[in-house]
Amino acid sequence: MLHSRLLTYVDEVARTGSIRKAASHLNVAASAISRQILALETELGTPIFQRLPRKLILTAAGEVLVGHIRQTLKELTRAQGKIEELKGLRRGEITVAMMSGLASNLVPGTVKQFRVSNPRVRLCLTLLTTGEDIQSAVASGEADLGIGFDFTRGSHLKVLARAAGKLGAVMAPSHPLAKRNQIRLGDCVDYPLVIADGSTVIRPYLDSAFAKASLEPLPIIETNAIEIMRHAAILDNGITFLTPFDIEFERRVGRLVYVPVRELAHETQTLMLIGHERGTSAIASVLAEMLKAMMREAAA
Repeated sequence: MLHSRLLTYVDEVARTGSIRKAASHLNVAASAISRQILALETELGTPIFQRLPRKLILTAAGEVLVGHIRQTLKELTRAQGKIEELKGLRRGEITVAMMSGLASNLVPGTVKQFRVSNPRVRLCLTLLTTGEDIQSAVASGEADLGIGFDFTRGSHLKVLARAAGKLGAVMAPSHPLAKRNQIRLGDCVDYPLVIADGSTVIRPYLDSAFAKASLEPLPIIETNAIEIMRHAAILDNGITFLTPFDIEFERRVGRLVYVPVRELAHETQTLMLIGHERGTSAIASVLAEMLKAMMREAAA
């Protein structure tokens, strides 16, 4: 059985590509790390790192080992968290993988609320680009929870909550179309458009709607960053297309408005909260319940 300290040494060297950097991060002697890794390689009968002149990289055997190590460390953290909870202390670590647009809107308010009652819990909020990346992080155990839009069905995953939000036009309150109850895509093309690019889950909905309306949008900006879409709509008197989930904070403080679009009335994105099929730690379940409540409120 590998000692937890050695697991940490190997993981940190794999992350940094350097024994010296790993030693600095862990505040231990580089010689101690080097000696234990060499002993492990001798025991395994194969190198786990390839020694290049300026960097250490994992061998094939090392990739297998580090995958096991990271899963083991995650399980160890969960076990330690549960032990602390049994001792009456709400401690531990929770990792949440999410799409970037949620990081500055829905999630921070829930995190703030969670921290009030769980000040000793360490929260790691990881931004990932795609739904596939989030699902992979939860399935592998690198993240306890994942939150994002339109996840595909994945093995080893469980959907904890879902909430539907319709795509619509988003603009500044001063925009000429902001006071309307509903608009059409044809009304939008006369204004600067900021559109999600092809890497996003939003883009296929927009392409389909514009094609059905026989319109060809000429966006001034195409981006995969929802933050850019929001700010461009605020600053450039433009129009972008998002769900109410994406602009919850800006709507609440009066920076942006959401106007339904007739051609997008049936284009619904589903905000989903996922966890591993085997379940999560007790403290992660507490956060999950708070995220569920946030999703229900935002969808109302």
